[in-house]
Amino acid sequence: MSFIPKRLYRRRTEKTGLAPGTPMHIGQRKMEMIKITVIDYDAVGYYEERETTDIARLAKAKETEPITWINIAGLHQIETIEAIGQIFDIHPLLLEDILNTEQRPKIEQYDNYLYMILKLIHWREDDNEIETEQISIVLGNRFVITFQEQEEDIFDPLRQRIRSGKGRIRQFGSDYLAYSLLDMVVDHYFLILENLGEQIEVVEDELVSDPNTTTLQKIHDLKREMLYLRRSVWPLREVIGGLQRDESNLIQEATLIFLRDVYEHTIQVIDTIETYRDVVSGLLDVYLSSISNKMNEVMKVLTVIATIFIPLTFITSLYGMNFRYMPELQWRWAYPLLWLVLITISVFMLAYFRKKDWL
Repeated sequence: MSFIPKRLYRRRTEKTGLAPGTPMHIGQRKMEMIKITVIDYDAVGYYEERETTDIARLAKAKETEPITWINIAGLHQIETIEAIGQIFDIHPLLLEDILNTEQRPKIEQYDNYLYMILKLIHWREDDNEIETEQISIVLGNRFVITFQEQEEDIFDPLRQRIRSGKGRIRQFGSDYLAYSLLDMVVDHYFLILENLGEQIEVVEDELVSDPNTTTLQKIHDLKREMLYLRRSVWPLREVIGGLQRDESNLIQEATLIFLRDVYEHTIQVIDTIETYRDVVSGLLDVYLSSISNKMNEVMKVLTVIATIFIPLTFITSLYGMNFRYMPELQWRWAYPLLWLVLITISVFMLAYFRKKDWL
């Protein structure tokens, strides 16, 4: 049984030998067809939302005044991703990172845009495992481009806020839109941690009631998921810190306040993950102690039984040696007296063990 998930050491041999910046999709294909949605809005009430297959029309996002959010769901059509990269002057190395879904969260600054990689985490109820989805965000002066592996509804509340015009989303620029996406990803981590907390409580109850090999497997599964979660979330602190320290004009002063808030939430998530890791490690120690205690109880009972039978075995073996001259063998009440002696010795020893709290 392997306790290192394959998600942590996936093979990338297909990429070996290719030139840097060569686009290649690395990861699972999670959608049949790529889907591109565009949302345009401004502070005075303009709003338009549409799906499109015309890549050339996306170039207007660099020229028009409204804020534009372009979301691409599905990364397997390399030609489409390359075409979008050409329109927005996205560096080939950045396109390579977008298509490689095994990247760690990070932030990179270019001349006209910022690039971020996030990990969106899902909890699979069918097998109680964590699944991650890579989200790439390109932040420009008047636009935000998001690349997702599949179409998810986690950003639907944000779309609804843009549609209704409620809140401050329309009053701020594209940097606030990028912050809102980041904030929703971080908030989703708390839901995952809540599910993990419930799983830990279930294992704790099993440890108290009846620990077994299934409990041990659950503990190792939790350790594996915590390792995978930590690997996906821990670098996010550097991403948000990089946004706060960014000296470009893409991040406005008013947005930095909100970035500090999401940074604090990220620290809370990381602290909770570290706490859960310690708890799960403690569960393993408790399991080993419980099994050791159960083994000690069994050995104690067996030792008591063996100790009681030592004098009984001595007496019965003594009278089983078939010597010709043994006076007790000729006595009429020798047999019942022998039983009385054996029972008396057993009762005396049991009472002595109980008095000593050995039973």
